[in-house]
Amino acid sequence: MSDQEEDYVYDEASGEWMSASEARDRAATADTATNVVDSNGTPLQDGDSVTLIKDLKVKGAGQTLKRGLVVKNIRLTANPEEVDCRTDGIKGLVLRTEFLKKH
Repeated sequence: MSDQEEDYVYDEASGEWMSASEARDRAATADTATNVVDSNGTPLQDGDSVTLIKDLKVKGAGQTLKRGLVVKNIRLTANPEEVDCRTDGIKGLVLRTEFLKKH
């Protein structure tokens, strides 16, 4: 065997065999593609606390979330522009990241 032979791995997502270095490159690209950022461009992660930067009317709940409200323990969703969270009295709330600032 020569020094230039490379290991190949099976990528279940695409269903194809690829070199290990190509698989690492794709994984790194996928990680950077799903970055979720707040209104200031600060990266958000699961479990972060955020502050509302605008009063928001909550459809179906008849409530308004006031500017400055701190929402703790957010969860990221498949959509990088939305996060799941809960507040006092409202469970299963989805907020758009354009109205949030990392606390």
